[in-house]
Amino acid sequence: MITLHSTTRGPAVPDAQSIPTHWYNIAGDLDVAPPPHLHPGTREPVTADDLAPLFASGLIEQELSTETDIAIPEPVREAYASYRTTPLIRARSFEKALGTPARIYVKYEGVSPVGSHKVNSAVAQAYYNSLDGVTRLTTETGAGQWGSALAFACARFGIDLEVWQVRASYDAKPYRRFLIETYGGTVHASPSELTEAGRAVLARDPGTPGSLGIAVSEAVEVAVKDPLARYTLGSVLNHVVLHQTVIGLEAVEQLRAAGEDNADIVFGCAGGGSNLAGLAFPFIREVLHDRAKTRVVAAEPTACPSITQGRYRYDHGDIAGLTPLLKMHTLGQDFIPDPIHAGGLRYHGMAPLLSHTVELGYVEGRAVRQTDAFAAAVEFARNEGIVPAPEASHAIAAAAEYARGLTEPEVIVIGLSGHGQLDLPAYDAYLSGKLV
Repeated sequence: MITLHSTTRGPAVPDAQSIPTHWYNIAGDLDVAPPPHLHPGTREPVTADDLAPLFASGLIEQELSTETDIAIPEPVREAYASYRTTPLIRARSFEKALGTPARIYVKYEGVSPVGSHKVNSAVAQAYYNSLDGVTRLTTETGAGQWGSALAFACARFGIDLEVWQVRASYDAKPYRRFLIETYGGTVHASPSELTEAGRAVLARDPGTPGSLGIAVSEAVEVAVKDPLARYTLGSVLNHVVLHQTVIGLEAVEQLRAAGEDNADIVFGCAGGGSNLAGLAFPFIREVLHDRAKTRVVAAEPTACPSITQGRYRYDHGDIAGLTPLLKMHTLGQDFIPDPIHAGGLRYHGMAPLLSHTVELGYVEGRAVRQTDAFAAAVEFARNEGIVPAPEASHAIAAAAEYARGLTEPEVIVIGLSGHGQLDLPAYDAYLSGKLV
């Protein structure tokens, strides 16, 4: 029996028995199979052997799996139990401020040790790498939420970590860099002089703000040259999306415990796609099994609108072309977005599984301006007391606009992927009128 907390504002009492026993893999439920990843050289579907230089064997198995329910190992569930289940909050004050008949629920991931949803996959990835005897991991990070989450997880499982942080966020968000270093990780601004990929970008544009695509190239390049190292990714890939489904699995049950049959509409922010997919896919499962008619909205920044303006095609996940080719909505592997404060949403592509559900009509995209996102975040904070991460503010803005237009009651669920306590300089920029 899973114990779920529908209205508490803090984490559940630590108890591994309250954690879901399985992750949900939507690939096994879809009538139309997702397009496979392709080898960049042969353009044939990738195999487990192709992925072995990059990822732990357990993660590769998950990446290629079509099983709908994949067991969560006990050590991972025990780590989850330090902060899960996370609260589903009825945002009554926000409803009143919006003047809406909607009932708005917020799934709040900011109670995790690092303040965001990213730790859900970080713990799993560190665990599977530890089983393979990996002693060093490399990764990229935008806003720093993934980097800090993986640093926390690596400390738990005794693995060294090297992080390439996008230059724009490295400069604008030093506190997350400090958090990574506190947990024992090493951080480099990307692009850096440490890799061929970084040096090539700097030669072309010494003042570049960087991008997640560049940082991915650097982290991958270093990992493949070290037989004891592996690479980890904080979003986009199937196994990352899989780990994040603990969010939606809890939310579906919590909503029922709150007296709601289901959600009419779900809003989440979308950069690489794991946060939104983790929340939305269990709700879409209810749709696939004819138990609900829930709509899902992916709120993305106008500065990096991969769903609303990108093309659905095969593309690399990095600027150097070192990753497999992924069928996704993309703005192009060399796209470098403006240095907005929602650093976690500055990625040129969207998770292939999420992109596939967009193509099938289960998810729709909506682009949100940075200033509109912060305006909604401030209104939310002044009514509910939680300062949202800039990334999640995009979902709040899209949901608020929708809620204001309603004349009949609906149930709205918003994914609040993390808190903004380490993003207060961005809020200062907005409040002082300096935000573009």
